[in-house]
This record gives sequence, C-alpha cells and structure tokens, in this order.
Amino acid sequence: MHTGRLNFLHRSWGPLEPYDHSFPELLKDAGIYSHLITDHYHYFEDGGATYHNRYNSWELYRGQEWDPWGALVEPPDDKFKRLYHPLQYDPPRSGSGRAQAMINREFINSEYDYSMVQCFESAWKFLENNRDAEDWVLQIECFDPHEPFFAPEKYRVQYDSDYQGQVLNWPRYRRVEETPEEIREIQANYSALVTMCDSYLGKLLDYFDNHQLWKDTALIVTTDHGFMLAEHEWWAKSCMPFFNEISHIPFIFYHPEFRQRGGERRNVLTQNIDVMATLLQLNQVDVPDYVLGQSLVPVLEVDRLERSSVIYGRFGASINITDGRYTYFLYPEDLDNQELYEYTLMPTHQRTFFVREEFENASLENSFAFSRGFPVLKLPARKGSGQGAQIEDTNTVLYDLKVDPGQLTPIENKEVENRLKVKIAAELCRHEAPTEVFQRFGLSTNEV
Repeated sequence: MHTGRLNFLHRSWGPLEPYDHSFPELLKDAGIYSHLITDHYHYFEDGGATYHNRYNSWELYRGQEWDPWGALVEPPDDKFKRLYHPLQYDPPRSGSGRAQAMINREFINSEYDYSMVQCFESAWKFLENNRDAEDWVLQIECFDPHEPFFAPEKYRVQYDSDYQGQVLNWPRYRRVEETPEEIREIQANYSALVTMCDSYLGKLLDYFDNHQLWKDTALIVTTDHGFMLAEHEWWAKSCMPFFNEISHIPFIFYHPEFRQRGGERRNVLTQNIDVMATLLQLNQVDVPDYVLGQSLVPVLEVDRLERSSVIYGRFGASINITDGRYTYFLYPEDLDNQELYEYTLMPTHQRTFFVREEFENASLENSFAFSRGFPVLKLPARKGSGQGAQIEDTNTVLYDLKVDPGQLTPIENKEVENRLKVKIAAELCRHEAPTEVFQRFGLSTNEV
C-alpha cells in the first residue's frame, strides 16, 4: 500500500527499505500534509518500525491483541483459567500473544477504553482543527475487526449463539475442531465487533454530512485481508489457501467530482497496491515509474482498467491469480525443500532481528531496478518464513467463480491453467521476481 508494489516475491514480513518511497513521504515532499491515527501496533514492532515515520505526524493508541501494553507483574492466573476457554487460554508467563491479550483485557472496562474508539475520537479532533485547510491526507487505520473478537455488550447482545461457557472469541490458526455451539459463539463475537466497526464508520460518514466535507474531500475505505470463520473447515488466515474469504476485500471510493456516481459498482480488478497511485493522483503528485499499482480515479468515470489479472500470495507459499472469472492457486512441487531467499537491507522479522545463522551464505545482489542502485542482502530464508503459520493444503487447484463462487469444487482445465500460468510469469517479470521464483513454480520467461 505504501510503495505501490508487491513485496511477497522478495521477502517476508518487513519494514520499508531505504530504497522505498512511500506515499506519505512523496506527499510530504510535495507539500501535502499526512497524518496517521492508528492502534495497529505492528507499526512499532521490529518488522514495521519504518512506516509511521514517513508521515508528517502520527498517533498510536494501545491495547490491541498482543500489544505489550497492559503491565501486570503477577497476572491473576486463577481468574484467567476460570474466565477463558481452554482453546484461548495460555499461561500468563508463557510469553504468548494470547497471554498478553488477557492482561490487556483487564484494562478495558468501558467502550471509551477501546483503542478503536480512541482512534475515532482523535480523528474528530484532527478534523475539527484541519477540515478547512487545504492539502492534507488523514489515515485512520484501525486494527479491528481483528481477533480477539471482543466488543462491548451493546453490540454483542445483537447476536445469539446459544453458547454457555467461558470466553471464546479468538480461534486458533488451524482446521476447525470446535463444536457447532463454539463455532457459532466465535462467529457471533466476530459479528459484534464488525457491527461496532460499522457504527464508528457511520459516525465518520455523519461527520462528513454535518460539516459538508462531501463537497471537497475524497474518502477511501478498505482493509488488508479477510478471515476464515469456519468456511472450508478453517479458522483465520495464512496457513490455508488464500480463498476469497481472505483475499476478496472491500474497496469503497468517494470523490467529490464524481458525486453523481454515488452508489455505483465497478467490476475492475483492483489491489491495495493501487491505493498509493490513487492518493498521489488525488493530490496532483506524479506517480514514480517504479510504481506498479494504478490510480483508480479514472475508474470512477469509466469502468475499465488496464489489467486483466492480479497475483497475490504470501512469501514462501503459493502464487495465486485471478482474472475475475477463475482463481488459480499455484504451489511449488516441494514446498518444504524449495530454494528461497530474502532480499533486504532491513533484516528484521516481525518481532525479532535476523539471527547470526541467517546471514550464513549471504551475498549482495544489485540486479533489481526497483532498488534504485542500492545493493541488497540475499539471505537464505529460514524455514517457515513469513507470518508464522504452518502452510497446509498445498495443492495446485483451479476454481471457476462463475459456477462456484464459494470455491468449493476445483476443476480441471489445462487450457485455462496454462493461460493463467503465462499471466503469472508476466507479472513475475513485471515485479522483477528473482530467478529462483520462476524455478520454484516451473515457470519460464520464454512464455511471456
């Protein structure tokens, strides 16, 4: 989203690199003020610490998930064992994210204590102080609706699961093993949290109404990923194939010059890499030639985009593609013994530095145009690189979304598969994928 480029072909979770230009930095250079309001604590971990500093100013609100925020030297373990379902409980001194989340929950006693609420309260303050000014971008980035699915009672009572038991609002990243009652409880808690998010988005829309911001202010609403809620017999994300429940995310775009188009839908294929180019065009800033995302402003006028397919995936796992009609999940033949390297000048994982052993057989690579002359480290990737979830169901499959929108029954169609492989290879070339990526997936640049 920051750079207008995919990064999963070159490295796992990591920060912005010295050669990257993010959209808030380009806006800043052009005299456009950007402000980030967030409770997304991953910005402040080792693998994310270069993002928020690109904005002119930023605010962080604490307490989400395993954010190391709540401080209890002696956590009430007996209380936690009584309160939380065994599927959700971890010992307080285990160092797990679930243990920290239980502690954080001890400090959230009213709706205002929720960090999402504080983000929106801060947004009202920013708008009160700046809504009449020119040339600004406000990014309100809320972690919710993220697990644990924890919402105030006024939202939770709207959903009845018939479940009688301990707190259960955070499924494990794995196949579904829970009872039907437990499944409904998790789904009900998720619904409650989504309803809370809807409520606060509605307050933002009300603010636009009350202060006539629709006249001169654009609005984009999107997210990063979906979440499996027992569909395909899976919970969560990352470890399973990237079904549409994860990958097909919302995108809402309002532009005051196209207000007469309100309520219309577009059928083009878009990705989060398009946000960067869109924000630059909205602010009359030139889009650098290394950006591969496309501005979506023209789509508001004409339902057309120069893109016939998109690829998406996770470092070290499958490369997925959709052309709108089909989705194709392409896996390496041997996922556990593939040649895989990290290309980076910022050797950090999500919450740790790279360790010494990861630098064994390291070399310098200077063949990527997008690195703009910066040589980058080429490091053999550690097993399980990425977001920490074990990858399963690694079968190459093809789905026809026209007849099977739920992606329940794979089909065999070699002609379609070969056509999509050619498109994948073309995208790999466009994104300067390393040679070994082509080799892992049995693809050739000669097909492009």
